[in-house]
Amino acid sequence: MRSPIFDQAHNEVQSAERFALQSTKMLKVTLGPDVLAAKGAMVAHQGQVQFHHESSGSLARFVKRAMSADDQPLMRVSGPGEVFFARAAEHVFLLQLEGDAISVGGSSLLAFDAALQWDMHRTKGAGMMTGGFWNTLIQGQGTVALTSHGQPMILDCSQQPTFVDPNAAVCWSANLTPGVVSSMNVSSLLRGGTGEAFQYAFHGPGFVVVQPSEGYPVPTA
Repeated sequence: MRSPIFDQAHNEVQSAERFALQSTKMLKVTLGPDVLAAKGAMVAHQGQVQFHHESSGSLARFVKRAMSADDQPLMRVSGPGEVFFARAAEHVFLLQLEGDAISVGGSSLLAFDAALQWDMHRTKGAGMMTGGFWNTLIQGQGTVALTSHGQPMILDCSQQPTFVDPNAAVCWSANLTPGVVSSMNVSSLLRGGTGEAFQYAFHGPGFVVVQPSEGYPVPTA
């Protein structure tokens, strides 16, 4: 029986890079040093790869993760081989950290070098009314893979204040400290609100990456 002939565009992408995009929606990581990844993000792997739950590592971080509804459970991926990661056909993009840091919001974190340091932080001004917004701070030297519902857009926050729906904020410069502001007033509340109750407020030298979605699936053309 003759084997089917596939379009060459569907072949695995060979690369000397440790983190290599296979398409806009799939990532391949060639293991050597360990990788930390979102639980459930592995779609395929080759070689002697092992997966283990990644603990909080400290009591303080355990408490933060327990308090956060935005916590992304992590797994440690190790052993000789290659692992393919994806999440619901979302767009995947890479950031290379060179001793600097990035803050990641919600469930946008896909995978990153295990040598990078990470911790959880509560957003300034995020109280009970907001549900308590949290983000993951990642710093050091290595690669971070993030996902976005649709093609991500980078906004410069240095020229003027930038306001972003918390569910649309993928990541931002760690030197920026977002505040939480409300667009509601008593009159608006009595009329049922606007649907845009709270926003992140960014202003200063740095950027924020915004996805064209507020956390709901979008068409994946």
